[in-house]
This record gives sequence, C-alpha cells and structure tokens, in this order.
Amino acid sequence: MLVSPVLVVFTFVCSCTFQATSGQDCRSRQDLQGSLKQIQNLLSAHEAAYLQSLRNLKKKINLLQSSAAKPTTKAINSTCPKLDAPINGRKLGRSQCVSHEVHFLCDPGYELVGPETRICQEGLTWSGQQAKCRDINECASSPCQNSGTCVDEVDQFSCVCAKGWTGETCQNPVPTFFTSTTNTSSPSTASSSSSSAAAAATSTAATPGAFVRPSRCSTVQGTTHCTCEPGYTISGRDSSVCTDVDECELFHNGQAAKLCLHACVNTAGGYRCTCPAGYNTTRDGRSCKDIDECAARQNNCTKDQMCINTYGSFQCVSVTCPKIPNAAYVKTSPMRCERNPCPVDNKACSQTPTSFSYHYMSMVSNLSAPRVMFRVSALRPMGDTLRFSLLGGKLARRHFTVQRSDRLTGQLMLVSPIQGPATVEAEVEMSELERRVQLGRYITKITMFVSQYEF
Repeated sequence: MLVSPVLVVFTFVCSCTFQATSGQDCRSRQDLQGSLKQIQNLLSAHEAAYLQSLRNLKKKINLLQSSAAKPTTKAINSTCPKLDAPINGRKLGRSQCVSHEVHFLCDPGYELVGPETRICQEGLTWSGQQAKCRDINECASSPCQNSGTCVDEVDQFSCVCAKGWTGETCQNPVPTFFTSTTNTSSPSTASSSSSSAAAAATSTAATPGAFVRPSRCSTVQGTTHCTCEPGYTISGRDSSVCTDVDECELFHNGQAAKLCLHACVNTAGGYRCTCPAGYNTTRDGRSCKDIDECAARQNNCTKDQMCINTYGSFQCVSVTCPKIPNAAYVKTSPMRCERNPCPVDNKACSQTPTSFSYHYMSMVSNLSAPRVMFRVSALRPMGDTLRFSLLGGKLARRHFTVQRSDRLTGQLMLVSPIQGPATVEAEVEMSELERRVQLGRYITKITMFVSQYEF
C-alpha cells in the first residue's frame, strides 16, 4: 500500500504552526532544512515505489489479457486432423484432442508397418507416421515340398502338389494299389492262345454298389491282368471285384499324414474334407479358413458394441468405465477410461488408477509358448521409474507373466498353452514413480478369446 505524501507534509506543517502559536520556539533553520530533506527523500522513495507498482500492475494486466486470448484461439481448432484406419485394418479410438491416443490393428493375414499407437501432440499434429497393413507372404519360407507350388492366401497358404504327391505340404506319396495279375491259362487254352498270341479279350463282371465296382481285366497270351479305377483296389482273391479305398482310415494316423485339417469323409473312389461351423474349406480342399463375421457383417452386434472376430465365431463387446470409491472415470475413447482430476487434498483419489485401457485378442487352442502376446509402453514418462506387474486371478497367473523388454516397455508373456474353448483376462499395471512416490497407475486389461480348435 502507498502512503500519501500530501498527508505527511500537512502533519509536519501543523505541528510547526502549533508550536509557534503556543509561544514555543520552532526548530532551528538547520533542523528545518534537514527535516525537509528527509521529507523530500521520503517523497522520492514513495514516488518510485508508486511507479514500480504501476508498472507491475500493467504487466499483470497484459499477462491476463494474453492468457484470456489463448483459449479463444485454441477453441477455433484444438484437435488434430482426422486419422483414417489403414486398409485391411482398423483404428481404435475416436478422440482427436491433445494428448489422446489412437491404436491400429491389422486383419488376420496382415502385419502392421509403422507405429501401433499415435498421440495428438500440443502442436495439433500426430506423433509417428501413418501405419499400414502389409500382406504376410506365407510362401516366403517355401513350405511346399517335392516340387509343390505354393499359393499365398490371406492368413494361410495352399500347395498345388506335383504328380505323385499329396498332403498339406505335398509331403506324402500317392499310394498305388490297383493292379493284380492272375494266370488263368490251361493246356487247352494255351494252345489256342498260342495260335493267336496277339489276340486280347476283355471281360467285365457287373457288380452293383458305389463302393464296389467291377474290375477291368485283359487276357494276353493266357495271362489275365485286372485293374481298378483310382480310389479302388482288388477285393481279396476275387480279381473281378474292386472295393473302395477308405483314404480317411488309411491316413488318419499322425499329423503329417492327415488328409484333412479337421474332419475327413470317405466317398466312393475318394474323400472329402469338412470344417466346423465358422470356417470355410480352403482352395486345396483340405484346410479350414476362419470366417470373419465382423468384416462380412454376419453378426448381430449393436451400434454401441464393437465386433471382435474370433476363430470360428465372433464376440460383441462394449466398455463400461469402472466404479471405484473416491474417483470418477469418463470414457475418452471406445476402449479407454480416464479418471477425473483429483482434489489436491484427496490422497485416496490420487492412489486410484489414472486410466483403464481395454484390448481384445483371438487365440487358437494350445498355442505354443513362450511367446509375447502384448506390449505396454510409456511414451512420455514423467517420473524416474516405471514398474510393470501382472494383476488378475489364478488362471491369468498360471498362463502369463510380465517381463520388461526395455526401460519404457513391459510385455505380457504366454508361458503355458491354453486349452480352449476359454476366455482369459489378464491385467498389466504400469506404475510411474518419482523418488519412490507414485505419480500415476495405468491399467491395461487384455481379454483373450481362445478357440476350441488349434487352427
């Protein structure tokens, strides 16, 4: 607060006047000049302080005007440009506000090229480069054997086998079983046959039934040769009858020799492979390909739900933010919930998770282990320490563990195969600390839908 110099001067003059009228001597001239000089110094100091206060006040007013103008500018355009989902992939997250994330996933048979996550930065630009989904070339490892030709398909391959070979990778020779030779010559017929050595006669015995057919026999110089159509073999001692070969029974032992990936149905002279519901038979007729009900719109998910394709089926999911005492959560994207700011003095609120992220995955049964299933990273660490830990029940701890892959990344590891069908949930917690004081907790919930089949 500034002291008025006018008030000080008035008080001094009145004091001198009172002393003069009361008959008392005023101060000497030297004392008076000293007092006036002190008053002058006091006025100068007050004037300097007054001017400095005015300058400080003017600066604060300018700062307030500048800060009041900034939100108006941001309100015009405070979001990053819209990002499109990659071709043959999809995007998770709709918010385009600063510090919000979007995630990218590729369809089965495609691999992601580029960042899995992009963040809207303060400069209203997205971090990283645009992600793309590239077709995985299953033929790159030359899986077809014995001069077979590999045909690359989405999420799988098929082999066109060379003549004489069969199997999923042309690993099995085609069996030969339809030639039989029977000597039916006799002395009487031998003489007659010798007179016509080049003569040949063909006889056919008619036997009804799709799985039993007559053989084709030719007699040359008294020796009869009987053959069967492909898929049939001579029936015991009776060379005139051919019976169907049950290929499904013949090749049912051993994974390498199986004719069909799922089920084999024997047919007259051949066989047919079938697949379970939710799968289509591939071009080679032996393997099974999952039907993507989500992409083909063969699902009953509502607009408020997200369709997750699984092996042989699909799941309709929707995220509901958790209800935790002392904290309130809001959905910032379809797969993410964030906590509202906590009051400064509310310690219980500050100990609750900062955010929850939800992810869904599809797995085949008995997937080999160990293998990395999911990674959690801190893009902009604020503290000096990051800790990763596995949450969840006994089922999750039986099959999974969490390991650190680098200073900023933790990964969820599958350590033992899971027999399907099953739904397994695992939670990865990332804690951020500064000098052992917790700054934030981030929970990532991964739900895995395990198929009952191994394909």
